[in-house]
Amino acid sequence: MISQLKISLVVSVYNQVRFLELWLAAIARQTIAPLEILIADDGSNSEIGTIIALFRSKLPFPVHHIWHEDRGFRKNMILNKALAAASGNYIVLTDIDCLPHPRFIEDHAALAEKNFWVQGRRCYLSEASSGSMTGGAPVPSLRLSLTGQLSGVMKGFRFPMALVKKNFEHRGIIGCNMAIWRDDLIALNGWDEEYEGWGLGEDSDLGARLYHSGRARKLVYGRAIIYHLHHPTLSRGHMTASQARFNETLQTKKTRCARGVDQYL
Repeated sequence: MISQLKISLVVSVYNQVRFLELWLAAIARQTIAPLEILIADDGSNSEIGTIIALFRSKLPFPVHHIWHEDRGFRKNMILNKALAAASGNYIVLTDIDCLPHPRFIEDHAALAEKNFWVQGRRCYLSEASSGSMTGGAPVPSLRLSLTGQLSGVMKGFRFPMALVKKNFEHRGIIGCNMAIWRDDLIALNGWDEEYEGWGLGEDSDLGARLYHSGRARKLVYGRAIIYHLHHPTLSRGHMTASQARFNETLQTKKTRCARGVDQYL
């Protein structure tokens, strides 16, 4: 399957310059390179563009900066724009506050399987360890776990072999570590832009519609590892409306959303 893959790595970004520097440095250490990176930028200021320009010459593959104006939280919209621009046949998704293990792309490539999508896990770096991270070396997961600076420890180590559970469960759907065939995303019309605000919404809804279309999940431990950097929690004042919309997706068993990627194709 790896020989058939053309991986487009999509990362969601908003005004986190230091995180972007750390993330791009981690991508430069990957054992397998993606076809391209698409930086899905939900309206960051010009500093982000400066960092991207600095790293473009250091990376052996294209880095596309997909940007739109800052009009509040519109992550689903910028993800759809990135999906429309992607030239790969397999989309690996993450967020800028998640540092990938050096074998992150290699692992996702090995896990790819037709008619499935992949859900990786995440562990959490403490505030202190997040502040001390540099772009010079991989995350020292063993040392951090021994000093209590890494939570979700079992999700932070690469096992001798992957532990994979194939299911249709909704628990544990997170958008910061997903991999999905591009054709499957296009069939769903991508992310539902009716969702607004951070939290429950885009990830759970997308997972539910993948299930409704017959695409089971490969929930994996010990592979495709990411380390979540500490940052303040955003407001979840929109949660009631998002929950109602998600419930409607579950009840109707819909697969396609009305406002999605087809606007940009």
